[in-house]
Amino acid sequence: MNITSTRFGVLNVPDEALLSFPSGLLGFPEWTRYVILDHDTDAPFKWLHCAEEGSLAFVVIDPALFNENYRVTISPEARGEVEGNEADELGLAVILTIPSDDPSAVTANLRGPLLLNPRTRLCKQLVLSEDYPTRYPIFPASRHPEHGQVQPLAERTAVLQDV
Repeated sequence: MNITSTRFGVLNVPDEALLSFPSGLLGFPEWTRYVILDHDTDAPFKWLHCAEEGSLAFVVIDPALFNENYRVTISPEARGEVEGNEADELGLAVILTIPSDDPSAVTANLRGPLLLNPRTRLCKQLVLSEDYPTRYPIFPASRHPEHGQVQPLAERTAVLQDV
């Protein structure tokens, strides 16, 4: 499948690389097919690029890389929506916000993580309680003291939990 991207030009993506978000993403319910693209081979960031709208793309990251205390409880309904069974190793990603005036002040949306089932290629954006911030700083607080205490990258990991 060819995807026309405003960022990357024309991309030839195998059909088996497509991810389906049947409910879309928050704010974008009409766009349901996406592909994950490498941002840079050495960087942990990826692009979640819409296959149907060439200008729609999000920078995403595995939250395990920056927050060891992040816990997500997967409801039976959410597991069912991605057709997950007990043997499936479901993945998790969060959408980043990168301010154009200060790219080092990157934040992650921990309230709306993306649940990914690699086996079925079905995905869902979860909506967690207000206990989780939508703008969690991913770099150490020493660079951005106004954001409060953040653990060093080497001491962090994320965990999925079933209900």
